[in-house]
Amino acid sequence: MLAAKARTAVGLRQAASCVAPAVVRPRPQARKPRATEESRRPLVPPVPFEGFDDEVGSSLVVLADDLSGAAECAALLPCCRAIDLDPAASGPPGRTRVIDLDSRRSSAAGAALLVAHAVHRHEPAGGRLVKKADSLLRGHFAPEARAFGEGAEGLLVIPALPAAGRTVRDGVVRLHGVPLHRTDAWQAEPGPPPRSVAEALGAARTVAVRLDDVRAGARSLEHRLRSGLAAGTALVCDAETDADLDALAGALLRLPRTVRTIGAGGIVAALGRRSATGVQSTGPGGRRSAAGGQRIGPGRPAPETFRPVAVVVGTAHRGAAAQIAQLSARGAQHIALPAASLVADPRSGRPGAPDTEHRAPATAVGHVRARAPYTGPGPVRLPAPVTVFSIAPTGTVDPSAAPRLVHGLCRAVAGRLPPNADLVLTGGETARTLLDALAVTSLLPVGQVHHGAVRCRTPQGRGVVIRPGSHGGPDSLVRMVEALLPDRNRPARAGTTPRTPAGTNTPSDGGPR
Repeated sequence: MLAAKARTAVGLRQAASCVAPAVVRPRPQARKPRATEESRRPLVPPVPFEGFDDEVGSSLVVLADDLSGAAECAALLPCCRAIDLDPAASGPPGRTRVIDLDSRRSSAAGAALLVAHAVHRHEPAGGRLVKKADSLLRGHFAPEARAFGEGAEGLLVIPALPAAGRTVRDGVVRLHGVPLHRTDAWQAEPGPPPRSVAEALGAARTVAVRLDDVRAGARSLEHRLRSGLAAGTALVCDAETDADLDALAGALLRLPRTVRTIGAGGIVAALGRRSATGVQSTGPGGRRSAAGGQRIGPGRPAPETFRPVAVVVGTAHRGAAAQIAQLSARGAQHIALPAASLVADPRSGRPGAPDTEHRAPATAVGHVRARAPYTGPGPVRLPAPVTVFSIAPTGTVDPSAAPRLVHGLCRAVAGRLPPNADLVLTGGETARTLLDALAVTSLLPVGQVHHGAVRCRTPQGRGVVIRPGSHGGPDSLVRMVEALLPDRNRPARAGTTPRTPAGTNTPSDGGPR
């Protein structure tokens, strides 16, 4: 019996091999009704789960809305070699790029146009596009998201930043566990905070990807993302920890490059962690390095002699006063320029103008008057001449006046800077305005001083440390200034105010950025 069946099977195979190809071609048509029926359902194509896109470190194009966000992203991506301040600048294909669109200073329509032009210019290079947005949904979040998602195969929205206490649960941004709309994080914004990410996106159709989905495993999460994207919706993803973001990054890298992502520095950090090399946090004055400890990127080495440092605090955040006080206690000269005169006439902040706390010295930065030695607790006074510029307290901040205040402050500072002065800048808008005034078009990322505070260098060798206005503990400015000092001259840290642990940064920016 078995032998007979075998002979029959062989005979059938031989007969089939003699059939003309024209007779075989109709077979796919016979299955057509079944295929048509299946196409009506949201199928998830099978994809390999082994490995990941190991070119992620050299194929990302990050479009940031302000300079502090751009610097943050550059420090989180090991393969990033430069921060471009010119959105039209071209770079080598296949390289990680971080581009500051400076869209926070534009109108809503202008910001959308900047994003659309950047996508049109940089997507053909083949990189995976990521849009850096504010973790508290400030700025032109909705119009930029719509412009960024135009023409994409799908949009993932991932605003969580656990390192700063900013998480997303049930589609709601939370600040240290408190829903965003119940905090004062939007006190300098022109309207009320949104109650959810979906509300912040406006009319966009959204679907929530809950924590249970994120933590269900790689295959299940990817199935969930593909199903949502197939429905033509924007996916708002929950995340409370770096592990959640790592899971989302792994799933993202298995999706087509035409799927785009908009989110905070948390998802950029997760993508950076999947790169082949790591980045060491530098600490004060340290250098950004790979596993071998070599300095990354071109540019001049850190200075071996003292250089004057100008600290520009362009924020009215309530923590700024304490940060300035710690720096002043270590020998820095503080110049608080009156807000009324900066708004009325930016030139009024030049040397000789009155201010509410100090009278501006008639000399440039780096030639401050002698002061009594610092004898309080903590390290010895800073060896380099340091001058702090800020806006004098004015009570309630009018958000509409913020751009004029920042412009006036930066114009006043630019007029005093000697060519060899290093810079410490708080707030993305403040940093960009001053660097524009100094004709700086690119920065070389060097490393992180603390979360959000990024040390950079201009191509000409000027040191620059940039930080969002809302980040950092009371000793943040001290640490940022120390990062610019030569290694052998850096003060000891023993006895200083304890550093703010990760995830406990102050929550909001109360004024100009």
